[in-house]
Amino acid sequence: MSPPDADPDAAEQLAKLGLDELMVLVGRGDQGAFVPVYEAVSGPVLGLVRRVLRDPAQSEEVTQDVLVEVWRTAGRFRPEQGSALTWVLTLAHRRAVDRVRSSQARVERERRVALLESVPPFDDVVEQVETGLEQQQVRRCLQSLTELQRESVVLAYYHGLTYREVAEYLSQPLGTVKARMRDGLMRLRDCLYEGEVRP
Repeated sequence: MSPPDADPDAAEQLAKLGLDELMVLVGRGDQGAFVPVYEAVSGPVLGLVRRVLRDPAQSEEVTQDVLVEVWRTAGRFRPEQGSALTWVLTLAHRRAVDRVRSSQARVERERRVALLESVPPFDDVVEQVETGLEQQQVRRCLQSLTELQRESVVLAYYHGLTYREVAEYLSQPLGTVKARMRDGLMRLRDCLYEGEVRP
């Protein structure tokens, strides 16, 4: 966001005011007062945002967002609660942290998608089972489970995911996954035991 063009006479009067006074005027919709505010805070805002984000392009984008937010929300500024610069830098820090969290969430989503794509087909999982039981019996017993039970067991025991990771991966509550996995393992145990003792 670029500052509006300032009237030379008005700019001279505004130059005599401090940043806090200017911010109060901006809060009342004074576009002319926003020019010196913009000039005073844009550098510190960009510096703070770059320290948080590191990425120059993202930092400039977030800085512009912050300056737009300053213009839109200046009416919330209260001089008795702190300086205008501190108020602006607080906005900037929040915006930068939000961007970091957003980026981290995107990376995590991409990681989950990659994990989903890397999960081998069901038959491949069964073929890799390292036990003395016949693969046919394991396949039959796993097929006897509900879909959620089977997915939970496969992800936890053949892919090494924790209960919490399984819950996140399947978009299910942690308690639900724990209960389904417990029930599934009991059914699996009963099915395999039944298969072992069958003549």
